Amino acid sequence: MKRAIIIGATSGIGEEVAKLLVQQGWHIGIAGRREEALKNLQATAPGQIEIQRLDVTEADAPTLLETLIRKLGGMDLFFLSSGIGSQNPDLLPEIELNTTRTNVEGFTRMVTSAFNYFKARGEGHIAVISSIAGTKGLGIAPAYSATKRFQNTYIDALAQLARMQHLNIHFTDIRPGFVATDLLKSGKFPMLMQAGQVAKSIVRALNRKKRVVVIDGRYRVLVFFWRMIPRWLWERLPIKN
Repeated sequence: MKRAIIIGATSGIGEEVAKLLVQQGWHIGIAGRREEALKNLQATAPGQIEIQRLDVTEADAPTLLETLIRKLGGMDLFFLSSGIGSQNPDLLPEIELNTTRTNVEGFTRMVTSAFNYFKARGEGHIAVISSIAGTKGLGIAPAYSATKRFQNTYIDALAQLARMQHLNIHFTDIRPGFVATDLLKSGKFPMLMQAGQVAKSIVRALNRKKRVVVIDGRYRVLVFFWRMIPRWLWERLPIKN
C-alpha cells in the first residue's frame, strides 16, 4: 500500500493531486487550514483518506504532521503544496513578511520534519511545489520570487545532504507557471494553465521520481530564455505580470 501526505490539499493543485493519487490506489493523509474542506474531500473516499487540520506557519505543525502520519499508518511520499504569493510593487511590509512566513518559515518547518522522518525510516520521497518565479527576481512580486528561489536552493541542499549521509531519499522540485488557482485570483496572467491538467503532469513526475520538473512545455522554453538574460537587461525589463 502506497501512502502519501499532502500539505495544502484544501484547494487548487494540492486538492487535484490528492484526487488523482486516490484514483491510483494511494492511501493519503491530507492537511490544511480549512477543516471543512478537508472533510469534504475525505467524504469522496473515506476508506483511503485521513485528515488533519494544520497550519504550516504554526509551531505545532510538525507534531500535527506526526499525528497524521500515525493515522495513515506511515508515509512514503511527502508532498508540500501550501504557499502564498502576491504582487506587491508598493512593498507593503506585511505582504512581504506574510509571504516569507509561509514560503520560507513554514516550508522549512515541514520539509525538515519530512526529511527527518524519512531519515529515521530509511527511505522516502519529498516533493514540493515551488515556481518558475524562482528563476529571476520579479520586481512586481519580490518576496514571492525570492522565497521560491529559496525553496529551489533548499531542496538542492537537502538532496546533496541525503547523498552525503547515504540516505535513500528522493526529491522532486515542481516548478509550475501560472495556474488558475486562488493564488492568482486577481490580475490577468498569460499562458494560464488549469489546476487539473497541471496535477496530471505532477503525478506523472511523482511516479517517475523526477528531480526537477517545469510545467508545461511553454514554460520550459520561457525559463530557458529567462536564464540567458543578463542582469543589466533584466533590471530594465518592464515586467508587469
